[in-house]
Amino acid sequence: MFPGLMDKGYLLIFAICKNQLMKYNFDELIDRRGTDCYKYDLLQKYFQRDDLLPFWVADMDFRTPDFITDALRKRLEHPVLGYSYHPESHIQSITDWVWKRHQWKIESGWVGFTPGVVPALNLAVLEFTKPGDKIIIQTPVYFPFYSAVTDHDRKLVINPLILENGRYRMDNDNLLAQLDAGTKMLILCSPHNPTGNVWRKEELLALMEICLKNNILIVSDEIHADIVYPGHKHIPTAKLSEAVANNTLTLMAPSKTFNFAGLSTSYFVASSQDLYNRMNGAVEKLHISQGNIFGNVALEAAYRYGDEWLKQLIQYLRDNISFTKEFINSRMPQLRIIEPEATFMLWIDFRDTGIADSDMRKLLVEKAQLGLSNGILFGEEGSGFQRLNIGCPRSLLEKGLDQLYRALG
Repeated sequence: MFPGLMDKGYLLIFAICKNQLMKYNFDELIDRRGTDCYKYDLLQKYFQRDDLLPFWVADMDFRTPDFITDALRKRLEHPVLGYSYHPESHIQSITDWVWKRHQWKIESGWVGFTPGVVPALNLAVLEFTKPGDKIIIQTPVYFPFYSAVTDHDRKLVINPLILENGRYRMDNDNLLAQLDAGTKMLILCSPHNPTGNVWRKEELLALMEICLKNNILIVSDEIHADIVYPGHKHIPTAKLSEAVANNTLTLMAPSKTFNFAGLSTSYFVASSQDLYNRMNGAVEKLHISQGNIFGNVALEAAYRYGDEWLKQLIQYLRDNISFTKEFINSRMPQLRIIEPEATFMLWIDFRDTGIADSDMRKLLVEKAQLGLSNGILFGEEGSGFQRLNIGCPRSLLEKGLDQLYRALG
């Protein structure tokens, strides 16, 4: 009889049920200042002021899940924190998680440990290439990819991605034109940071065909593999075929997914015995495979008990994306969001504002009082873009967007 009221009633009931189903509170505001936190406590160093809302560093402002912190507290009940190793249960939690999330069957003997994906990336460059060798990256891309090549006297080959109809794609024709006998490695970001691309099977197959034909080793950074939005599916590169698997070193970690980057814990996967032996040998030579007690405990707890938390996290992040899109489309139509298929970062196109990169940074810092990642950090192709971390409570996100709106006028 009163459809409007009925609609509101149903919406109210839906909201109540949704809140009851949401076990985890992602709206909680947590003060991270004064914890030696890179994202907050280094604002002064990188932005020359410390009163900014930080949306730059790629960690989230959500509480690390209780099943992880409870496991850490339990371990602290024992009074000795001596040398530790990776028990079979630890490795099994990885193989179980990768199978459950990505339907990729990996064996325990393929798994090795490193103190982070970026250190592993640098080790791979040192182990599998020589000074003067060429290494391909596809830009705009996570900026440590650049230094992993150039810091070790390797030659950088840049194959820019093409933005087409609101989504980035690989330019295989340009890639082929740049290859020669000195090209030894391609570093793949999958899912892609900062664009949020989830590479489709046909895209990966086309790229792998080029690499296999030209004897180019694939190092696949898949740290963002778990935060993928409905309608998209992450495909582990090494899952494509046996030939691809034998030519791929995969780098993974739970740290982005479960927000414990400070525990410096990651792992690599290599089904090729030669690749595994060489990579593991490089790690062992530096005596850094042991990891740390708390990283080991956190990884196993995350992979054993993290399904529901991750499900709710992805839903919250999706809602943050929808909120941001609606805010920008209605109030700042001169900006364009590249629709993310994965990750908790938004790649936003500011080019229609006509503001140069240096002036935009000044405006964001001095007028908007925001700390974002300037797109130019990810390569020349990032000029005119900003990366915004939406892994935060919505109230914080709304405040930041409002400050941006007022600054842009």
